[in-house]
Amino acid sequence: MAEAERIINTPDTPEDGAHQAPEQAPEQSAAQAPQRTGRGRRIAVLFAVAAFAYALDLISKTLVVAKLEGHAPIKLVGDLLELNAIRNPGAAFGFGAAFTVIFTVIAAAVIVVIMRLARKLYSFPWAIALGLLLGGALGNLTDRIFRAPGVFEGQVVDFIAPKGFAIFNLADSAIVCGGILIVLLSFRGLDPDGTVHKD
Repeated sequence: MAEAERIINTPDTPEDGAHQAPEQAPEQSAAQAPQRTGRGRRIAVLFAVAAFAYALDLISKTLVVAKLEGHAPIKLVGDLLELNAIRNPGAAFGFGAAFTVIFTVIAAAVIVVIMRLARKLYSFPWAIALGLLLGGALGNLTDRIFRAPGVFEGQVVDFIAPKGFAIFNLADSAIVCGGILIVLLSFRGLDPDGTVHKD
């Protein structure tokens, strides 16, 4: 998140680099140019991934509430994986049930940070990662706002139940996958603005 804030506080457009010292080698600027183009396409990818993840989560939860809630679990892979509808007042995987409102605020804050970070986005892998985070956060935030027992205290619909593991949903999966991808990109030194650094 600190890396994201560093990128957020940089100038909005690559044209800001036009004020560099005149002695800078022209070939260096040309080499950097491909990394700083196509922001519109990257933002489109971010929102497309987010919309896809959000739609899958919303559709799956609608079907689970209509067809599975109140019924016996459905076994998919023997005893290893089943569908079991529950209402979760906590965070992902059932943690922190006593802090529903706090998790709602955190989800909203994550969405705001991603929207701000999108202004600096020039990396295709980061667009995918942030899209997954945004779609997952929107999916669970929708439950927090519109489901019982009330606004900002709504319980999230979970239904994917691996044996010996917490029950979760597709929004949780999108958030985890996006987080893993961000960690891998950070290890590789790739920033959201398309630059690559070596620590």
